[in-house]
Amino acid sequence: MSCCSGCYLLESAAGQFDLLAKRRPIATVVRDPATSSGLRAQLEEVTSIRDFATRELGLPDNGSYRSFADVHRRYVVWNVVAAPEFSVQPKQWCYPIVGCVAYRGYFVLARAQDFAAKWRQQGFDVSVDGVAAYSTLGHFDDPIINTMLGWSDVELAGIIFHELTHQLLYVPGDAAFNEALATTVEEAGVRRWLLERGRDADLEVHIAEEEHEMQVIELLRGTRAELSALYSSGLDQQVMREHKLQIFARLRAAYAVASAPWGPHPPYESWFTGQLNNANLASIATYYDCVPGFARELAAVHGDFRQFFGRVRALAALDQATREAAVCGKP
Repeated sequence: MSCCSGCYLLESAAGQFDLLAKRRPIATVVRDPATSSGLRAQLEEVTSIRDFATRELGLPDNGSYRSFADVHRRYVVWNVVAAPEFSVQPKQWCYPIVGCVAYRGYFVLARAQDFAAKWRQQGFDVSVDGVAAYSTLGHFDDPIINTMLGWSDVELAGIIFHELTHQLLYVPGDAAFNEALATTVEEAGVRRWLLERGRDADLEVHIAEEEHEMQVIELLRGTRAELSALYSSGLDQQVMREHKLQIFARLRAAYAVASAPWGPHPPYESWFTGQLNNANLASIATYYDCVPGFARELAAVHGDFRQFFGRVRALAALDQATREAAVCGKP
């Protein structure tokens, strides 16, 4: 197993350095006569967003998202998540620097699929999801990648704010804290960015989309809680399998009803067009359960991000149990 782990780390390092080798400064790409007008406009918008992130949100002023890389594929990495057949708690993998996380990422889809197949053979529920962007936590200057450019400028702003927050503050091994913090900054930052630009109509659309996403999150949370109760019930395994199928069928039906008025491409559409299982639900708590606590911290300093980050650093210095109670507990 140690040899396999070592091979995985070497493959990951090779993929990371291949990505970094493809970087070109955004200013260079913008000036290049061969650059399409559409790409030029998007990268100029990225530069504006990037400057806003530092100026107004207090996020790191470094070389990240000031270069562009084309990896000539749809996703930059693919993440594998595995959870036992009768558990909503995902398997954890531990790495240097980042600590333990509930996924394993691959730069090559076939490698991700092979790894996923091994866990399926052991009876685990598995998901393989393409990822358009990720952060090296400030260890390298992360580029804007072509995989990100199918998004709207609002989505680009959100991901830049999110990933720069990871660079600003990251607690190894505490995914719930890290992801909820970045999600909070992303949501508040996008609203502030749209307001500054006088884009009130776009802000209304964005708020409606956020509400739709939270409706889906609540459905997923409810399903996760229902499955957790089932798995701890002590029922015969075959009976649990039957109930599990019924619970996921009810989730699909509830999603279809909720998303029907939202138009094309509602949030989490790709999940519901594929096979739903425990692995899909594993990350819900990671990203969202602690967001209300961080929102309270931001409100306590009247939206001043620099004061907010000071409060968050103090929380990060606490032991994990105390930190979790302070941020993720109910007020």
